[in-house]
Amino acid sequence: MTVATAPKTRVCVLVNALHARSGGGVTYLRNVLPLLAKDERLELHLFIEDDQIEIFHPTDEKVRVHAVTSTGGPAMLAIWEQAVLPILARVMGASIIFSPANFGCLLSGRNVVLLRNALSVLRVEPRPGRWLYWGTISLMTLLSVLRSVKIMAVSDYAARTLTFGLQRLLKEKISVIHHGVSRFFTPAIDARRERFILVVADIYVQKNLLNFFRAAAIICRRAPDIRIKVVGAPIDPWYSDQVRSLVASLGIGERVEFMGRQPMEEVLALYRKCLFLAFPSTAETFGNPLVEAMACGTPIACSNTSAMPEIVGEAALYFDPLDPVAIAEACLQMIESDNLRASLAAKGLDRSRKFSWEECGRRVADVLVEAGAG
Repeated sequence: MTVATAPKTRVCVLVNALHARSGGGVTYLRNVLPLLAKDERLELHLFIEDDQIEIFHPTDEKVRVHAVTSTGGPAMLAIWEQAVLPILARVMGASIIFSPANFGCLLSGRNVVLLRNALSVLRVEPRPGRWLYWGTISLMTLLSVLRSVKIMAVSDYAARTLTFGLQRLLKEKISVIHHGVSRFFTPAIDARRERFILVVADIYVQKNLLNFFRAAAIICRRAPDIRIKVVGAPIDPWYSDQVRSLVASLGIGERVEFMGRQPMEEVLALYRKCLFLAFPSTAETFGNPLVEAMACGTPIACSNTSAMPEIVGEAALYFDPLDPVAIAEACLQMIESDNLRASLAAKGLDRSRKFSWEECGRRVADVLVEAGAG
């Protein structure tokens, strides 16, 4: 791997994407990197592992991609990231290391981090082994927040909860920058909807699918024609098995379709066809499916916790995600009321216009330039 020296006329940014493999982290970089590449103030170097190349292909030609050989697991990746990446940054003349995850390279004095991973997962994670993982992530987040020259957060909720009570002390270096929504997501010309509920979520414990399917059993009894489609990869095999076992034990397997990860074209078609989007997550700092659904004119029923009210505003019917009966009652209201769905769809479409990747990219670029000039 060759490392080029950056021109002095631009701020050289090493983008640490080593942890971006699925979900919101990938969506963020796919949308923001091309916009940053257009900014003449920046020179971008994207660092990924070689098994991430396909995830980010194609990459804007103005972004220099450095694909390193896979380090061999999370522990070795963490060591490489903390020990080697800062050295490479110095060699190539990078002004800053931008880590679009909660934590960055602690040995670098020029870090910019993006607060986007909800740490409240700890409240719903039942496995002691995972407590150690999330405890480590929490500690790394705290240290990175203290060490970084600039901090970006994807929501006010993220800025408040991921700064460990230090938001006031850190306010001069925190910028809240909401994600955008791709212009790809638009309403259908023919808005005929089918009788299925859509769930868009990679399968993790914080996505709260166990409680959702307990609610679904009630829904299926009272609305015999309703089906449920779940789009998302089984990222956590243990939890995915728990979800599938529950669906089978509840006797609703024939009404539920697990579709796995789908291309954007299929996700768009599902947003346009579904009766509404159900979003039962307990821990989100933003929730990309929410703005995608709103942009498609899709009604939403979602959790009343974490960042959801901030992002969706009045464009959703809310429920307590820990109460399956409350989830079921909200979904049944959506099923039974054409007027409710139409009202929420109109509110969501209007609200979606507040979320722009172009605005996000411009503000991110400004933060990176300011950090590099400091």
